[in-house]
Amino acid sequence: MLRKLLIAFGIFEIAMPQPVIDACERIGLENAEEAQLRPQALWGARLEGALFVWVLARRESGATIANRLLALAGIALVLVPEPLVELSQRLVYENVDELEPKPWVNPAARLLGVLYLTVAALSTIGSDESEAESARN
Repeated sequence: MLRKLLIAFGIFEIAMPQPVIDACERIGLENAEEAQLRPQALWGARLEGALFVWVLARRESGATIANRLLALAGIALVLVPEPLVELSQRLVYENVDELEPKPWVNPAARLLGVLYLTVAALSTIGSDESEAESARN
């Protein structure tokens, strides 16, 4: 069930990245209305959604480069979110120096890291059908 929900989120993020970015801005910025996205920001969000769909929708288990990169990013976000938050803001926004992060932006980034780790872990389990068969045997 969680796998299907995360695949649906990935598809939504591919199709409509702006609402996802807007929600993240409301969560992480005091002055979200002043944020000036770089043109490639929407494509970055779409790439994240595509990565979620790719690693979760595969019908084979086992670690791929995509799984490992997602897990590595998740571990880094959980352990040291601050430099990654700063880097991502520099990549996404044109006016980084004018933005005011909310106090909980680093804990929120840690939660994003947990999400990445969850996606990576779910992708190594295999399909939902194989899980159900394993439980029956």
